[in-house]
Amino acid sequence: MVGLFWIQSGGTYLGTPPVPPAPGVLLSATGPLVVGPDPQETLWSDVRDLRVTEAPARSTAARWAARAASVAAAALNAWTPPGPVEMTVVMTAGGHETTTPVFSGASSAYTEREVDLSHGLLARFVRGESSPAVMSDWWNAEQQPDGALPSRHREALLESWLHMG
Repeated sequence: MVGLFWIQSGGTYLGTPPVPPAPGVLLSATGPLVVGPDPQETLWSDVRDLRVTEAPARSTAARWAARAASVAAAALNAWTPPGPVEMTVVMTAGGHETTTPVFSGASSAYTEREVDLSHGLLARFVRGESSPAVMSDWWNAEQQPDGALPSRHREALLESWLHMG
């Protein structure tokens, strides 16, 4: 997971990859693809806006405090892990707005900067200035990295992708 994107060998998703029959949004070089019960493929040239709402974002201090509270509650056997946070992908194409629920890939929350950088990258895809292929290329070059990257590393990757042509 890097920002709002879940990158894996099968492609790059907004949020986590869906578990059928749940919907999801796969980003390809040709355009976003809504997968699930009502699949819909759209070309980037037709997309006028693409954003994610309700992304859980917190400051670093708030994320650490939430983790500490979870550890303390787990130690007291008073903790049950929450389910993933639902976000909404909002896409405007062909004069229509489509909303698709997706689940957050963040264990507690994204950094506010990650969300901002992710939206900046989505805007570049919409304007045709970049492609989700930059993320797939990174994934392949890193030999499918596993484990969670630290937030600073995720932010640095998003920043580098924002400045790629």
